[in-house]
Amino acid sequence: MLRMSKQKSSASKPEAQAVGPGRPARGTRTGRPLLVAFDLLGRRWALRVLWELREDHLGFRALQQRCGGMSSSVLRDRLAELHGAGLLETDDAGRYALSHHGLALLEALKPLSSWAEAWGAGA
Repeated sequence: MLRMSKQKSSASKPEAQAVGPGRPARGTRTGRPLLVAFDLLGRRWALRVLWELREDHLGFRALQQRCGGMSSSVLRDRLAELHGAGLLETDDAGRYALSHHGLALLEALKPLSSWAEAWGAGA
């Protein structure tokens, strides 16, 4: 019985990686882009991966080192999801980098970052 449940979970995994506007996600059946983005960014380690790629192109091992404590299976999942959503791309050497959409996302998050800094400072 355990083998069957493993097969089911791995069979559904590619569907879970298909994340993007217009596709159903947690909180939306319609695939509204903002809700899909919140779902994707709310996944464990997703924002950290994007943050670590903000200035450098990194290979899998280097990225995993920068995200100390992340298992290789979780990193593989996040990279597949973020790449599938168009936020990451790979260069000729196979290193990961932010795509145009990934860079635009970090730019869009700057006001939220400023708010969080003020909030953290007690302002």
